[in-house]
Amino acid sequence: METSNAPQVPANVPVMTIERFAELSGLTPDTVRGQLQQGNLPVIKVGRRRLVNVALLTAECMNAEDWA
Repeated sequence: METSNAPQVPANVPVMTIERFAELSGLTPDTVRGQLQQGNLPVIKVGRRRLVNVALLTAECMNAEDWA
């Protein structure tokens, strides 16, 4: 059995930084920022920082009609 070197994230992380989301998703931070600006990824502001709302993204994905 092969072991994966892919970064792992606990399922109970509700938000994460743009940089961490980019690292885990394989996208560049600039791409993630662009997706946030276009409204394709949910964002939450905490003070001055913008964080990717992973909990809402997960819920949206699970409720999508094309989800098998």
